[in-house]
Amino acid sequence: MNHGIESSALSDALVILGAAGIVIPLFARFRITPVIGFILVGVLVGPSGLGALTERVPWLVHVTISDREAIEPFAEFGIVLLLFSIGLELSFKRLWAMRGMVFGVGAAELIGCGLLIGGALLALGQSPIGALGMGLALALSSTALVLPMSGTKTPVGKAALGILLFQDVAIVPIIFFIGAMGPMAQDAGLSALGWTLLLSLVTVAGLLVGGRLILPRLFAQAARTKSPEVFLAACLLVIILASLSTSAVGLSPIVGALVAGLVIAETEYHREVEVITEPFKGLALGVFLITVGMSLDLPVVMDNWTSLLLAVVGVVLVKTVVISLLLRFAGARRATSAEAGLLMSSPSETTLIVLTAALQAALIQPSTAAFWQTVTAIGLTITPLLARAGRIAARRVEMRETHVDLSGENGEADERAIIVGFGRVGRLIAEMLLEHDQAFVAVDSNIDTVARGRRDGFPTIFGDVSRPQLLENLDLERVSALILTMDDPVSVVQLTARVREAHPDLTIVARARDPEHAAALYRAGATDAVPETVESSLQLSEAVLVDIGVPMGPVIASVHEKRADLREAIMQLGELDRLPELPREKLRKS
Repeated sequence: MNHGIESSALSDALVILGAAGIVIPLFARFRITPVIGFILVGVLVGPSGLGALTERVPWLVHVTISDREAIEPFAEFGIVLLLFSIGLELSFKRLWAMRGMVFGVGAAELIGCGLLIGGALLALGQSPIGALGMGLALALSSTALVLPMSGTKTPVGKAALGILLFQDVAIVPIIFFIGAMGPMAQDAGLSALGWTLLLSLVTVAGLLVGGRLILPRLFAQAARTKSPEVFLAACLLVIILASLSTSAVGLSPIVGALVAGLVIAETEYHREVEVITEPFKGLALGVFLITVGMSLDLPVVMDNWTSLLLAVVGVVLVKTVVISLLLRFAGARRATSAEAGLLMSSPSETTLIVLTAALQAALIQPSTAAFWQTVTAIGLTITPLLARAGRIAARRVEMRETHVDLSGENGEADERAIIVGFGRVGRLIAEMLLEHDQAFVAVDSNIDTVARGRRDGFPTIFGDVSRPQLLENLDLERVSALILTMDDPVSVVQLTARVREAHPDLTIVARARDPEHAAALYRAGATDAVPETVESSLQLSEAVLVDIGVPMGPVIASVHEKRADLREAIMQLGELDRLPELPREKLRKS
C-alpha cells in the first residue's frame, strides 16, 4: 500500500494549514501582527517562490504549491469565514450608539475616497462601473489590522472603529451592487439586471427574516445538548446554508456568510457563537492572507514595480488626506486625525474580496484585478509601518500644538504646580488641587493620556521631561511645586536630582514605589517622597480600626504618628539627618 499523499488537494491543504500553524504562534511570540508573516509565507511557498523550483527539486512539491488555480478554493473558504466573523461583530445597537461617527464620518470617508480613487481610475481608461467598484474597494481599511493596533478605547481607536463599522456594513451593498451590475457590464439587458436585483433582495430579506425566526430555536436545541461540537455544527450549518442561498441567485457566497453573522449577532447566543468560532477567525484570516501571498507573481511585480509603487503611494495619500480632514471637521484633534489617517490609509483584506467579486462579475479584466490585488497585498504588508509613521506624526503635531502658558491675566506669570505624569495618581492629585483652587499644569508623554486629560477639562500638555529643553520651557523658577507621579523609579530619581541641582529652592514631591525608593529620592533632593506601599498599608489600617469600633480621633492620631515614624525610618535608610529645609519651609508657607 502506498502511504504517500496522492491527492494534490490534500497536499495543498496541508501546506496552507501548516504555514498558518507556524506563522500564528511565531509572530504572537514576538507580539507582531501575523499579517506580514502570512503574506510572506504565502509568497515563499507559492508558485512564485519555492513552488517554481519543484521540477528541479522534486521533494519541494510536498511543502509548496505550484498551481495558482489550486489555491482558489482555500481563498474562498477563508473569505467566507472571515466575512461571517465580521458580521458577528456587528450589531444594530452598536451601530446606533455610534451613529454620528459611523453614518457621518464613515459614510463620507467611503464615498469621498471611492469617488476620488474611482475618478482617477476612470481618467486612466477604466470603465465607469469598474472604476467605481475598484474605488469603493480601495477605500476600505483593514478591521483585522487597525483595531488590534489602535484598540477601541483610545481617541484614535474610537475614530477608527466608527469608520470601520460603516465599512463593514457597506460590504454587503457594495458586493450586491457589483453583482447586480454584472449583467449590465455583459450587455445582458435591463431585464436581466432587474431579475437579478429582485432575486437578490428577496434572498437577503428572506435570510434576515427567516434567521430571526429560526436561529433562536436552532441554537436553543443545540444549547440543550450541552455539547460544544453540536453548537459548532449548528454554526457551520447556518454559514453553509446562507452562502448557498446567495450563490443560487447569482450573488457571492460571502454575502450570505456576512448576513448570517449579522443575524446571529442579534440573538442571545451570539456570545457563545463568538467563543466557539474564535479559533476559526484567526485561521480564516491566515488562510486568506497566505493565498494572497501565493497569488503574487514576483516576476510581474519586479517588471511593474514603478507603477505598483505609484499606485500604493496614490491610494495611501488620498485616504490619509480624506480621513484626516473628515476627522478634523468632526472635532477630533490634529494629532488624532493625523494618526488615524495614516493608520487607515492602506487597503483592506476586504478590498481583495470586492476585487474578486468585480472580476467574477466581469466588471474588470483579470490583469487589472491582479494588479490591484498586488497593490492591496503590498498595502497590507506596510500597514504596521504606516501605524508607526502615524504615531510619529501625531507626536510631532502634538508637540507643535502644545506650549506652556504660565502667564496670568496681566501678562505676568502665576505660580502653579507642575504634575509630571497624568495617570491615575496624577489625575487624583489634579482633582485635589482643583478642590482647593490651586493652579497646575499636567505634563505627560503619552498622546492618548494628554487627549483624555484635555477632553475632561484638565490643563494637560504633551512633553517628555527627560529632555532638558522641556524643563526650561516649564519655567520652574515660577512654579510652586513639582509633583512627580511617573511609574518609573529610575527616571524619577534622575529627574529629581537634575531639577534639585538647577533649582535648590523648589518644592519637589515624588511618588515612590517602596521605602528604599523613597530613601533614594530623598538623597536626590526630594522635599517629600511618598511610598505607595506605606500609604496603602496606613489606609488599610485606618479602615480596619474604624470598622471594628475604635474612635476616629485616636485612629487618625495614631496613623499620623506612625507615618512620622516611618518617614524617620526612611530618612535613616537614606542616611539623612533631616529633610531639606528651604523647600520644606516653602511648602509650609504654601
